[in-house]
Amino acid sequence: MVDRSIGTRRILAVWLLTRTALLLFVFKIVVFPGPDVTADVSVIYRGWYEVLRTGTFPLDDVTWQYPPAAALAILSPAVLPFLGYASAFFVLALVCDAAVLGMLLHAGGRGGASRRGAWVWTWGVPLLGPTAYARYDLMVTAVAVAALLAGVRRPRVLGALAAFGALLKVWPVLLLVGVPRGRATRRAWGTAAAVAAGLTLAFVVTMPGALGFLTHQRDRGTEVESLGALVFHVARHFGWEGDVALNYGSVEFLGPHVSLVSTLALLLAVAALGWLVVWRVCVREFGPGTPYDAAFAAVLLFTTTSRVISPQYVLWLVGLAAVCLAFRASRMALPSWLVLAAAGVTVLGFPVWFAHVVSSDALGVSLLLVRNGLLVAATVVACARLWRTTVRADLPSGADSAGDSAPGPASRTPAGVAVAPRACEPDRRIRHQADGSGRSGA
Repeated sequence: MVDRSIGTRRILAVWLLTRTALLLFVFKIVVFPGPDVTADVSVIYRGWYEVLRTGTFPLDDVTWQYPPAAALAILSPAVLPFLGYASAFFVLALVCDAAVLGMLLHAGGRGGASRRGAWVWTWGVPLLGPTAYARYDLMVTAVAVAALLAGVRRPRVLGALAAFGALLKVWPVLLLVGVPRGRATRRAWGTAAAVAAGLTLAFVVTMPGALGFLTHQRDRGTEVESLGALVFHVARHFGWEGDVALNYGSVEFLGPHVSLVSTLALLLAVAALGWLVVWRVCVREFGPGTPYDAAFAAVLLFTTTSRVISPQYVLWLVGLAAVCLAFRASRMALPSWLVLAAAGVTVLGFPVWFAHVVSSDALGVSLLLVRNGLLVAATVVACARLWRTTVRADLPSGADSAGDSAPGPASRTPAGVAVAPRACEPDRRIRHQADGSGRSGA
């Protein structure tokens, strides 16, 4: 107990120091290298705020590419009217940051596993620099972390929070992919569908333009930091007649063959979805860590295949990695460390040396190759481990060939965890673990 208390105090001390540094950067008391990342809050978000408070979405602004509940995040600084818009936003980001840390410290119960997840969050957020506090993605990540941790015992809460998160920024819907079959799936997915439908209908009825984000998002191109953009970074040195420009709210490549690469990225995303469907059908065993590991792998897949890998996207991965490592049963140690390394390289690409990325010089291309390479490696390892430990299920429960800790007293078994029939091998004999109803669902 004494060791645990000392460990918690160390985490809190580091968190306070690093968050003080972030606040100094976003309040411009200390200038962070590179372009001013806070302009998105003080200019773009503030502009949207003025429109949203009139009761409508920014209908004529193509840079509004977010689901309807994102309006709540943009409007949230109104709860601190005594502060200016940007200042209130940064304070709320700090509050969400602290909430995530508190949830992670509480999540793992006894032992060192919970502190491991808290350490990942404590270091991962400042590795991204002031961008972490200058985007509303930290708020979305807080909702996602709460959803996964609630899903340990309460599938309906997981479903409700995942649906709300999806209406903030889409990707939290992937948190549902690892819910164990049977009653837990029916509760989580059913609740998510009902909450999503109800909230969407409420926004459509009360605020014009609630679904306008669909067409704006459709028209995006290939952003300069994405995996597909590497093709054009290299091609520029061999006479490619394209350009880099601000387009649809991000710096993108424009010119010959860009639409082809964007289409290929979409096809890769579809293939990623197909892999997740195959995994879900073939999975043999839902272990204690499967809901977290599957969510982490799914978000990695869709991040790396995206046409846009903005720096704040890595914040999502840091949050999910922290949840995974808060539980001993997770097999995602190596992918989590790769994500942390990617976060450290990301801040060098943006904002520190973003000019080099835009100009496609040797430094800029090298940074992208390393950052995107780390994300791809994390994705491959995460998916391989997820498949091996749930479909092949050839490792003993609690063993990991890469040295991850075995489940102990700190592990919590998600509600509805069951060893489900393996669709890919229907004749193979399997174990059954009670899900509370005594049955294994389909």
